[in-house]
Amino acid sequence: MITGERMGAVDENAAALGVPRKQLMESSGNAVARAVRDVAERGDRVAIVAGRGNNGGDAFVAARFLDGYDVTTLLLGRAANIGTEIARENWDALQRADYDAREVTDSSGFELPECDVVVDAMLGTGISGDLREPAVTAADAINAADATVVAVDVPSGFDADGGDHADNGVEADRVVTFHDAKPGLEDLDAEITVADIGIPAAAERYVGPGDVDLARPDTREGRPNIIGGGPYTGAPALAAQAALRASAELAFVAAPDSVAGEIQGYSEDLIVQSYESDVLTPEVADDLLETAEAYDNAVVIGPGLGTADETLEATRQFLSSYTGRAVVDADALEVVPEIETDATLVCTPNRGELARMGGPDTDDLASAADEIEAFAAELGHVVLAKGANDVITDGERTRISRSGTVGMKVGGTGDTLAGVVAALLEHAEPLDAAAAGAHVNGLAGERLAETKEHGFLASDMLAELPAVLWGGDDE
Repeated sequence: MITGERMGAVDENAAALGVPRKQLMESSGNAVARAVRDVAERGDRVAIVAGRGNNGGDAFVAARFLDGYDVTTLLLGRAANIGTEIARENWDALQRADYDAREVTDSSGFELPECDVVVDAMLGTGISGDLREPAVTAADAINAADATVVAVDVPSGFDADGGDHADNGVEADRVVTFHDAKPGLEDLDAEITVADIGIPAAAERYVGPGDVDLARPDTREGRPNIIGGGPYTGAPALAAQAALRASAELAFVAAPDSVAGEIQGYSEDLIVQSYESDVLTPEVADDLLETAEAYDNAVVIGPGLGTADETLEATRQFLSSYTGRAVVDADALEVVPEIETDATLVCTPNRGELARMGGPDTDDLASAADEIEAFAAELGHVVLAKGANDVITDGERTRISRSGTVGMKVGGTGDTLAGVVAALLEHAEPLDAAAAGAHVNGLAGERLAETKEHGFLASDMLAELPAVLWGGDDE
């Protein structure tokens, strides 16, 4: 089962793998035509009611596969306003080939032809809420018609993400949905067909540009709090700066007095909040917990903390009581298997840290993906295992990021990853934030590898993150 939102990401990933959306639309339209042929006799009258998105594009393709039927295609709106190039191409094909395809530019002018089958292709996944004109008038006519209603992907007005279906939506007799069932379809009084349209399994398994789009916020938001530093100063500074480059509005670093000034010196953009001790202690952890809970921002805990006994105890104490979202990295990871918490954790171990936490001990993370998934299920948290291929899993769903380069073995790239994930965690679900963060961090490394002949530093990656995330040289 797959949500409409996730389906959009898979479509984009498939295109990146070499299976373009135009090809998928051809397969989808063919599947719709097969469903119509299943319920209609040759020569029957078929009315296609289409919107201006890709859902309508699927139906335009279907019309070409129904030459043995009396087909009328009604486009709700002007053809000039069709939303995607591939849908427009398929509309134009109907026009040039002299199919009966008409524009309905005003709801008052909508009239459903006498028909045996109606194809509902007005609105697909990704659109929720009550229908508006001209879809309202069309839906009323479809529901009142003495015809079999075949819906494309989902009935218009059906919410494939949140389950809040429109009261004035289309009541379908059959639904042809693509690639996988959508949540809630099984509750409809309709026959559901899942059509294989040729999306490779890799489009779901491997992280791609669709995952980045899914996790990327539209604007800067969130104020992650990095708890780190003591023995080391560069790690928390890198994590905080990466969070800023990856969409955070502000980034805070909580660190000991003894190193706060040094951390601040890395960048004037950081907000460093110092506390009185040389390392993180249980007393300090209480204050940090109160702040974190009050402001409900994502936390990164671990970079540069060290492994002093009192620091590990403070980390246990913080994570056991925390109820928000946190990226757990580096020195903080070893306490996770021994605590119970209501917090939402994304754990980012490298191969060695994964083994020390109780996960599989392997140099090839991708080949051990099932074992890592089982470990995450037992742990009860999202695991982002870092290696040549990153494995991201919540114990039920697993994705693999193949981005990155051997140059990323340099110290600090894991800290930038923690910051990127924390920034995305302000907007996206934990698994989605972790998967997209791994991919973005790896692509930043790949961009550097193309220009840095003699290798690069983790700090060099900071400048690449906005370009990877937003597709330009800056936000």
